[in-house]
Amino acid sequence: MKSLKGIHHVSALTANAQDNLHFYTKILGMRLVKKTVNQDDTSVYHLFYADERGNPGTDLTFFEIPHAAKNREGTQSISQTALRVSSDETLNYWLERFIEYNVDNSGIQERYGRKVIDFKDFEDQRLQLISDETNSGVEGGIPWEKSPVPQEKGIIGLGPVRLSVPRPEKTHKVLTDVLGFQQHTTYQLNGDEVTVFSTGKGGTGAEVHVHATKDMPRERPGRGSVHHVAFRVESEEELLKWVAHIQSLGYMNSGFVERYYFRSLYFREPNGILFELATDGPGFEGDEPFEKLGENLALPPYFEDQREEIEAKLKPLETK
Repeated sequence: MKSLKGIHHVSALTANAQDNLHFYTKILGMRLVKKTVNQDDTSVYHLFYADERGNPGTDLTFFEIPHAAKNREGTQSISQTALRVSSDETLNYWLERFIEYNVDNSGIQERYGRKVIDFKDFEDQRLQLISDETNSGVEGGIPWEKSPVPQEKGIIGLGPVRLSVPRPEKTHKVLTDVLGFQQHTTYQLNGDEVTVFSTGKGGTGAEVHVHATKDMPRERPGRGSVHHVAFRVESEEELLKWVAHIQSLGYMNSGFVERYYFRSLYFREPNGILFELATDGPGFEGDEPFEKLGENLALPPYFEDQREEIEAKLKPLETK
């Protein structure tokens, strides 16, 4: 099997698709590249925000769960998702923008040798902007030129994902022995140790940071929490090898799953974090042209005969 190429996407939870759409497109300036439904519950939206065309490694997605309770932060969770920008100087633009839009943020800080801004969305989703100033690993994407954020300042992809776990050695073992990540450095976060792992070309787009938590209750997921993180697999052929590999090790898993825009495998590591392995293709332009991505409700072919019923259950979103 070839090594995993990096972060593919991160999927989180929101209780309000309309406000979520406003924050991620109008404030963060990401492009809505796909407006579809949760394939496991077609009564709710699944929204994909990314670079100009939803390249692998740039997608932050949200499942809508109306009336979901607020997330109660804790261990056994994906506790922060980073978003990449091009340079240290770009963070100055974002700091001013966050002040303008009253976005809760930490100011510019340095962490593990990189400039970052920790911030939260309107549901306290824990996010970070990270500078690619010193990145020499996985390439970023291209921000959409029609974004309200100037293209040269835009978000170019997903950065490191932080996992908070009570038994870090078990997650370390899965990352290295099962998924083929390499262990690198460690750093301190509020007195706790965080261990950095990377895969593929490495760099900001291919890292997982494992936060060893102490005396912290288990997270109770709700709006503002993260559902899963997905890692990039080059092709369907490679994914089938990963399916056989995971099954041979005895992990409970989903087996091969058809998601239309990509193919997937899901399994949980011992601390309860849900991992997905997802193929780089086919991508988002199979059912919509580049110029029209995200403008209409997109349904995989196997749901088209239910379109009228599905649309009747969804509250229309204002995308202008």
